[in-house]
Amino acid sequence: MGTGNEASYETQFDVLVIGAGPTGLACAIEAQRSGYRTVLVDKGCLCNSLFHYPAHMTFFTTSELLEIGNIPFPSVNAKPTRNEALEYYRKVADHYGLDVRQYRHVTGVSGHDGDFRVATRDQHKRTTVFTAKKLIIATGYYDLPNYMNIPGENLGKVFHYYNDPHPYYGQDVVVIGGKNSAAIAALELWRHGARVTLVHRGAAMHKHVKYWILPDIENRIKNGEITAYFESRVTEITPDLVKLETPRGAVTLENDFVFALTGYHPDFAFLRELGVSLEGKDLLPLCDKETLESNVPGVYLAGVVVAGSRTNEIFIENGRFHGRQIAVDLERKLAPVSGAMASAT
Repeated sequence: MGTGNEASYETQFDVLVIGAGPTGLACAIEAQRSGYRTVLVDKGCLCNSLFHYPAHMTFFTTSELLEIGNIPFPSVNAKPTRNEALEYYRKVADHYGLDVRQYRHVTGVSGHDGDFRVATRDQHKRTTVFTAKKLIIATGYYDLPNYMNIPGENLGKVFHYYNDPHPYYGQDVVVIGGKNSAAIAALELWRHGARVTLVHRGAAMHKHVKYWILPDIENRIKNGEITAYFESRVTEITPDLVKLETPRGAVTLENDFVFALTGYHPDFAFLRELGVSLEGKDLLPLCDKETLESNVPGVYLAGVVVAGSRTNEIFIENGRFHGRQIAVDLERKLAPVSGAMASAT
């Protein structure tokens, strides 16, 4: 696995995958199996988004549905934990000898089908330019929160990611949102001694909240253990307060911390820079449904980016199959390179 000074590694590849999450790994495995010299680059660590999930998170699905590369995912739990998933994907990367260049931020892409140039910058501001015949974009969406654009959102007490409840014991905490992440955060914070208020613009918790979580959060609200304001929105955040607009008028809350769990979106600006067309109100990228090649020849899309802003349609469970779809098209258009690392079976 590539790390450290780029000078000691190749920079010319058949396939370059931007994004080293589970879908990106699956794409690299399939490309490598088909005989193509493949590299992955990621601005963070391996499975960077999963790493930033809550420390004690449990997946909603079974381990079998998270498997890639035909490698079994053993778990002692009916539903695996974040830490088990991180260990699993590290072992898969090792098993296939994937060339993963971590902490490489893509600063620009130029060239054309058959001769792309991808400029990257590492954490020490050193630049490396990779060349590749084909690109696969598997950048996910978790890195870009949906901002509320209200006064005070940039204060240090406001977070768009939830990690661990312990630091908020005995504190007044507002959780903004009505889906799974907001419900889980509110429940964990309350159970670890925080005074929790939930604010959601909808009339009730979202219909996508998992069936075993929904009655828990609803009962906590019904019992007054968690205060909830529905059909409401935060209008301003100050160092000591949160101001709301509610059906009953303006409300001001004492506050120490805010978790604005209002969702995330793909990097649409990057897709536009590549020349990928985004269509309709959901900003669906234009791509072939069978091959996943975008309207830009040689640029493929994989994972949640395929669904535009409809980020609840593609998960690891179905995005992991995109690599095989892309590899089939690569095999039609790109001759395998002699000496490329073969698949481990």
